[in-house]
Amino acid sequence: MAGNLTLDDLKKSVSAGEIDTVLACIVDMQGRLMGKRFLAAHFVDGGYKETHCCNYLLATDLEMATPDGFASTNWESGYGDYIMKPDLATMRKVPWLDATAMVLCDVLDHHHHQPIPHSPRAMLKKQLARLEAMGFDAIMATELEFFIFEQSFDKIRKSGFRKLNPISGYNEDYHIFQTTKEEHIMRPIRNHLYAAGIPVEGSKGEAEAGQEELNIKYAGALDTADNHSIAKHAIKEIAWAQGHAVTFLPKWDHTKVGSSSHVHQSLWKDGSNAFFDEADALGMSGLMKNYMAGLLKYAPEFMYFLAPYVNSYKRFQKGTFAPTRTIWSVDNRTAGFRLCAAGSKSVRVECRIPGSDMNPYLAMAAMLAAGIKGIEDALPLSEPTVGDAYQGDGAEIPQNLRDAMATLSSSAMLRESFGDDVITHYTRAAEWELEEFDRVVTDWEIARGFERA
Repeated sequence: MAGNLTLDDLKKSVSAGEIDTVLACIVDMQGRLMGKRFLAAHFVDGGYKETHCCNYLLATDLEMATPDGFASTNWESGYGDYIMKPDLATMRKVPWLDATAMVLCDVLDHHHHQPIPHSPRAMLKKQLARLEAMGFDAIMATELEFFIFEQSFDKIRKSGFRKLNPISGYNEDYHIFQTTKEEHIMRPIRNHLYAAGIPVEGSKGEAEAGQEELNIKYAGALDTADNHSIAKHAIKEIAWAQGHAVTFLPKWDHTKVGSSSHVHQSLWKDGSNAFFDEADALGMSGLMKNYMAGLLKYAPEFMYFLAPYVNSYKRFQKGTFAPTRTIWSVDNRTAGFRLCAAGSKSVRVECRIPGSDMNPYLAMAAMLAAGIKGIEDALPLSEPTVGDAYQGDGAEIPQNLRDAMATLSSSAMLRESFGDDVITHYTRAAEWELEEFDRVVTDWEIARGFERA
């Protein structure tokens, strides 16, 4: 279910005075919704055809800076326009905001109206088109973890992001009583998202104080990425309306476990799971084994798309349910890739590497590209790891953003799948993130060396 409003539905709601605002949103490199608020009457009168935005929106960072070094847009070229083309199939009500609807937009070139290659939605669509040509559909699901805090966003910001207090006092993993205390936030999140056409299944407490997880039903890959991005945005807005802050930072405190966003994936053909083979001991088809082998082989190369920031890599620690190795295992939460529902028609692979800061379009597109390459090259799948993967052998996850940037830049597979310009663009984004971090003096450095150095 991609959306729950047609253009005719919207026109009727506008005429009836039920909707007066339409959010037209693109998804930026960081996975955030950016765009404009339209007077609904103007939107239905013609604004639904297209609108424009500055092209720096796909060449910026979390601070909305204008870094140099991007070929697609810069001061020399004058920061021109992109076209925002509403995808009317994504149009929906926004129940947590008064009289408001939302539509996601594709990003097109202002001159020839072709998709911008490094736009996250375009990158995912490109890999889905490759799969379609092979006769397959990608079915995916994401799990979204986050922390809720006692304080509001404004109070935390004004405090300098110090003395952060989670909303609960102890580990609330599957804990009904503890999560009851958070229902003034979680109940409207579940209900509002469902009313917006997001197929929410439920929520649960996660393995730390104040940590929640939202589960959304599997769907086609593009719908899943859309649902993930809208849900993440909604969680922030709904928590803000209740006077609380939430964070999707993967590791907000080095003494706490991190927040992940696991990605489940399978390929389907003619309405059936093409990963399933009842004759196989684990129910894995040859296609699935090739796909899995592609994920394993190229994981270091697409790591940036799973972990795009300096902080992302702080989460990969032993004994925290975050993986440290790009290996696979059967129903084993210590491995980077977990085989789920072995022996059944629901057999699938869960990638446990991404953090809650991932851009779902980029992460899913990169994994699909790796899986497609595994199928094309008929890559053989290694035997599954048994036991504690933290203690086992196998390729380690890149330890930091600098290493991930290097493997991204040098990846022939990714350059073939997305184009040189796209990979160079995101390599520059990673490089800029490192430049910004490297010039900052951290609290850790001061506390460690102020007196003793």
